Amino acid sequence: MKTVPVSDFRKNTSSFINEVEHGETLILIRRGKPVAEIIPFSGRSQNNPAWKQPRVRLQIQGLNLSSAILEDREAS
Repeated sequence: MKTVPVSDFRKNTSSFINEVEHGETLILIRRGKPVAEIIPFSGRSQNNPAWKQPRVRLQIQGLNLSSAILEDREAS
């Protein structure tokens, strides 16, 4: 892993991209703080975020919530 100031990256983008092509990971630094990570392309698809992962669906006996609300409204 190599840290590179953003200004140097702008000036020498081609050579840094060549390094990434050969497996190097770059951390871009701006004002002393890391702002980006450039990693070699892996070719595999990105995992879905956690909120898009399939989950277990819970099922309960009885009315669904909307039916229960409508039934309660009619009873009132």
